[in-house]
Amino acid sequence: MFKPMMPVIFVAALGLVPACAQDKPAIVVHAFTLASGVNFPYDMNQLQTRAIAMLKDKDGTLFDALPAAPTGQARVYFLDGEVLEWHKGNTAERMLIAMGSVAGRENAKIHYWLTDQDGKKIFENTDTIRQGFMKNGHEKSVGTLATPFAEKLAERLKVAKLAPESGTGQ
Repeated sequence: MFKPMMPVIFVAALGLVPACAQDKPAIVVHAFTLASGVNFPYDMNQLQTRAIAMLKDKDGTLFDALPAAPTGQARVYFLDGEVLEWHKGNTAERMLIAMGSVAGRENAKIHYWLTDQDGKKIFENTDTIRQGFMKNGHEKSVGTLATPFAEKLAERLKVAKLAPESGTGQ
């Protein structure tokens, strides 16, 4: 009796897969802007690309991270933000005085928010991101803040609870 039902069960299960994929929200990550008077020497489009890659890597099971709005997705959110302050940092101060503290490290204060499809803000946060201690991974287009920038966004967006609650205790 079970064998004749096997194809029906298989087809029904395949029909549910696209429905489950539609339940996962999408976050459209826009390039951040600069507050008035802020000097920030890095390419914002490169930071956007790095943030999308990090969000996909760390939170890809919770939501899709994309540079543009997808079609046919039930829930789409938009991540926007701006760099409020930027401080270059000082290598000598970091090495001689800091000894693991935040002194001398390059840092930026960022403000960011998520809006839904109707333009309503559903999450908002301000953070200071800092270059990792003893990390000199400087890239001309994104500096030493690209990874901390992307990691901070990935960490904070989990708090927004965009994914439906599951029974796994997450």
